[in-house]
Amino acid sequence: MRNKIVSAAEAAALVRDGDVVATSGFVGIGTPEELLLALEQRFTASQAPRDLTLVFAAGQGDGGERGLNHLGHPGLVRRAIGGHWGLIPKVGKMALADQIEAYNLPQGCISQLYRDIAAGKPGTFSKVGLGTFVDPRLGGGKINACTQEDLVRLMDIDGEEWLFYKAFGIDVALVRGTTADTHGNITMEREALTLDNLAMAMAARNSGGIVIAQVERVAQAGSLNPRQVCIPGTLVDCVVVAQPDNHLQTYGTRYSAAFSSELQVPLDTLAPLPLDERKIIARRCALELPLDGVLNLGIGMPEGVSAVANEERVLDLFTLTAEPGIVGGMPAGGLDFGAGFNVEAVIDQNQQFDFYDGGGLDLACLGMAECDAAGNVNVSRFGPKLAGAGGFINISQNARTVLFAGTFTAGGLKVAAADGQLRILQEGRSRKFLPQVEQITFAGQRAAQQGQRVLYVTERCVFELSPQGLRLTEVAPGVDIERDIVAHMGFRPLIEQPRLMDAALFRPEPMGLRERLLNMGFEARFRYDATQGLLFLNFQHLSVRTTADVERIRSAVTALCAPLGHKVGAVINYDGFKLDEQVAEAYAQMGIDLEQRFYSSASRYASKPFQRLTLPALLHRDAQLPVYDSLAKARLAGLNHPASDPAPETAPR
Repeated sequence: MRNKIVSAAEAAALVRDGDVVATSGFVGIGTPEELLLALEQRFTASQAPRDLTLVFAAGQGDGGERGLNHLGHPGLVRRAIGGHWGLIPKVGKMALADQIEAYNLPQGCISQLYRDIAAGKPGTFSKVGLGTFVDPRLGGGKINACTQEDLVRLMDIDGEEWLFYKAFGIDVALVRGTTADTHGNITMEREALTLDNLAMAMAARNSGGIVIAQVERVAQAGSLNPRQVCIPGTLVDCVVVAQPDNHLQTYGTRYSAAFSSELQVPLDTLAPLPLDERKIIARRCALELPLDGVLNLGIGMPEGVSAVANEERVLDLFTLTAEPGIVGGMPAGGLDFGAGFNVEAVIDQNQQFDFYDGGGLDLACLGMAECDAAGNVNVSRFGPKLAGAGGFINISQNARTVLFAGTFTAGGLKVAAADGQLRILQEGRSRKFLPQVEQITFAGQRAAQQGQRVLYVTERCVFELSPQGLRLTEVAPGVDIERDIVAHMGFRPLIEQPRLMDAALFRPEPMGLRERLLNMGFEARFRYDATQGLLFLNFQHLSVRTTADVERIRSAVTALCAPLGHKVGAVINYDGFKLDEQVAEAYAQMGIDLEQRFYSSASRYASKPFQRLTLPALLHRDAQLPVYDSLAKARLAGLNHPASDPAPETAPR
C-alpha cells in the first residue's frame, strides 16, 4: 500500500467543483480545522473549488472565524444542509441573504443519514420533526426562498405519519482522528468524541467518493492496536497532519486528559454557581431529576443543572448524557460543550440519537428562547438570526419528560433572591412568552396529544403543558401573578390555584437535594388531581417491609378517596419499588381491596424493562398485567377510564 500522508494543499486539491462535502465536528471537537482552512486558502487563491454542497450535522464553529466559517465565501458553497447554524454566522449570512440554497434539518437525522447512505438506503424514516418547521406542511426545513428541492417528505405507513429524509451521495468526507499510520488507519485516543467519522467515511466510500482525514501524528504501518482503530485504512484515501493550532481538542481547551478519559478529575473542587436567576432555574429543574434515570442537558441555561447536581452531590443518582455521544459523568460547558468529565462511555453520535429517538431519555432539560400559548417553543430562528435546531428536535420530541429552562424575559433582567423570596429589580426588555412563536422547533400540541410531560421553568414561575395550552402551576414567593407574570406575556395562561415554588430555591445554602430525592416524605407520595379525576401514587424507591407499611398505604389512599364519593383512576409509579416477600400477599390483597372500593382503573408504570417484566410476579398478579414504561402512557391509560363521577375537564398534571 502506498503512503497516504499528503499536505493540506494536496488534499484540498482533490475537491472538485460541485462536490457534496460532509464535514465532521461538534463545535470545535473533532472539527478538521486544517482541512477547512486549506479549502478556504485554495478558493481565495484560485476561485476553486466552486458550488460545493456542504453537509454537517452538529454546529462546527466558534461563532466567529473558525470551523465552517472558513467556507463562508460567495461562490465556494452553493447549497448547505446542516443541523445547527448558530456557530457559523458567515455561512448563515449567505443563507439568510438567499445567496445559497439552505436547509436546517435535525442534527440526529443528518447523523443517521450518513449511516443509511453508507448502507445504500434511499433515506431515513423518522417521526422526528413532525409538527415542527421541518415538517413539509410547515416548510420542510428550507431556510430561504431560493431553496426549492424537497429533502423531507411526509409519508403514511400503516396509518401513521412519518417523515422521510432523502439520501444523497457524499463525494468527499472530511474526518478527524488522533493518529494515522501510513496505510491510513485512524485512531482517536486523544479526541473528546468519536462523532460520525466511521459512518461518514463509509458513506463517502460507498458513494464513490473520497475520505480525507486530519490527524495530529503519524505511526508506522501495522503498529496501531487494531482495537483502537476507529476508521480502517481501507476507507481512507489520504491523511493530513495538522498544525497544532489547527488541531485543538476543543475550541475552549487545547488539550485536557480528562476529556480524552485518560484520568478522572475531582469534581468537588468545582465552584458552585452564584445565587442568581440561572441558579434558581437550574435548582427548580434539578427537583425533577429522576433517580436512576438517563438525562440529556442542553447547552446554555440547562448547563447549570449539572453544576447544581454536582454542588448537591447527586451526580451518582442518575446518568447524564450529551447528544454527540458521551454517557455518564458531567458534561462540560461553553466552547467545551460536547466533552465531559469522568464519563463512563463514548459512543458514536448516530448511535446516541438512535437511543434518544427510541425514547431512551427519562428526562431532557433544554433551553427556551420563545414560547407561545400552545406550548410551542422556538430556539432555531429569530428574524435575521439563524440559530438552527441542532439536536433539539430529536431530544425534545422523544424524552419522557421535557423541561424547558429559561428566564421569563430577556435583555437586562435583574432579580434578587433573599429570605426564600424573589424580587424583580429590573424587567427584561424582550418578552419570551408570545401569542405565536416565529418558528416551531418543539410542537406543543403534538406533545400534549401524546401525553408527554412538559414543564416550562423560569426564575419566577413554572408552567405545565396541557391539551388546552400552558397552565401556570407554580409562582415564586414574592412574585405577583398579574403584575410580574401575566402583564409580561402575549397571552393569558390557564391559572388554577398555582402553588408556591419551594423557598429553598431562593436561599444561598444548598437545598438538600440528595435527601429530597432519596427520601421522599410519605405524605408527598399520594396526590389526587381533581382536574383529571386521577390519583397519583408515587412509590418510586419505596420499600414495603412490614404489614404496618401496607396498612399505612391503605390508610393514606382511603383518606384521599373515601370523601370523594366516586371512583377515580389510579396511576402508580413503581420505579425502584421494593417489596419484602413476607408481606407480598398482604400487599397484593390490599391493592385488590383498594381497586374494588376506590379505583375505576389502575395503571402502573416503571421505566426499567427488567422491573416491568418482574413487577406482576412481585405484586402477585397475572403475568399479563399491563405495566407501562412512562408516566405519560400510564396517565393516558387512566384518562381513558375516567372517574365514575369526574370533575369538569381542565388541564391535566
